[in-house]
Amino acid sequence: MATVDIDTGTVLKAVRDIAPVLRENGRLTEERGWLTQENIDLLDQAGVFRSAVPRRFGGLDLPLADQFAIIAEIARGCGSTGWVANAWISSAWIISQYPDLAQEEIYATSGGSLKVSGGFTPTGRATRTDGGFVLNGSWRFNTGIRGADWNILAALVDRSDGVHEEVYAVVRADEMSIADDWDVTSAAGTGSCTSSVTDLFVPAHRVVDGMEVLEGQVSGRAHTAGSGREYGLTAYVMALSAAAYVGMARAGLELFLDRLPGKGIAYTHWEEQSAHPHIQYQVAAAANKISAAQALADSWTLRMQAAADADERLSLNDRVEIRSQITYAVLLAKESVDILHSVSGASVIQRSQPFQRVHRDIQGLALHGLMAPLGGFEAYGRVLVGLDPDTEFY
Repeated sequence: MATVDIDTGTVLKAVRDIAPVLRENGRLTEERGWLTQENIDLLDQAGVFRSAVPRRFGGLDLPLADQFAIIAEIARGCGSTGWVANAWISSAWIISQYPDLAQEEIYATSGGSLKVSGGFTPTGRATRTDGGFVLNGSWRFNTGIRGADWNILAALVDRSDGVHEEVYAVVRADEMSIADDWDVTSAAGTGSCTSSVTDLFVPAHRVVDGMEVLEGQVSGRAHTAGSGREYGLTAYVMALSAAAYVGMARAGLELFLDRLPGKGIAYTHWEEQSAHPHIQYQVAAAANKISAAQALADSWTLRMQAAADADERLSLNDRVEIRSQITYAVLLAKESVDILHSVSGASVIQRSQPFQRVHRDIQGLALHGLMAPLGGFEAYGRVLVGLDPDTEFY
């Protein structure tokens, strides 16, 4: 299959051009609990959903830093749209960790543009049967399931020794039942509804061992030495997710500065908020936190890409350190928006003000279990004091 004739610069420029439209659609996206079709179509036309698809299947196969930049720009326009795009792109990359037969089935029929969602908490059950598994269960917080082509689901398999084995199964999104239960105060437009399947047969080539896919050691998969795309599942998903937070933080600063001209400070003699030293200090503090988050991202994407290009796996210590840096970057991005919110004045709570949506979105998404500092700092702290990280997610 021929690769489309576009590159990172083309996609990034297109996304920057449509960011104002994404922002303009923000309120409608939030109110309907799902992305507007215009947002999805614009991203598709820009080539966004080709970002992580291998070139041999018509994708762009972009390096990590380029994918990060694209997600950040989308989130600068709309946090919910950025989060969904992140989920679809990162999960599309996960398919490359599956057996070749699954890749042929999923990628080759996508035309190079693929949207994959995922429920990675093992709340389902998979039972072995001839030729594959029978899958049952429900998965909450399934971001982007309303518009996905395929869906990755974590499930437990009962073994004869009484131990549960975790697997990741890929199913067609239209084979799932979707509940209308996404009613939240943050990332409301992501449509992260509960999705379920009942007695669904999944062929064996679309079901992989959870630990094997985390380690990139799935059988039946041809490893392409020097492909530069073997990042490791956890590190890749977290690294790309962080882009959405950086993008939202940039939006927060941009929107705050847009509101400054002619804005005074209520119940004071300050007619221009921008003239107050405290405001200047807080704006600088917020901007520096965003720059620091981006600098961390530049560092870890460089390290991850260098290892992938050399066909090497980062050491445990390196991976745990990178996870910690990712969660710290998320914290910095959130703090930047918090600072600006604290000096925005009461008028910012109006729903007509996009800033309040950015603030709520980043507050809620910063609670994500994998992206919160608690887990990332604990794992890295354990390694620093000579203990094992006590987690498989790094």
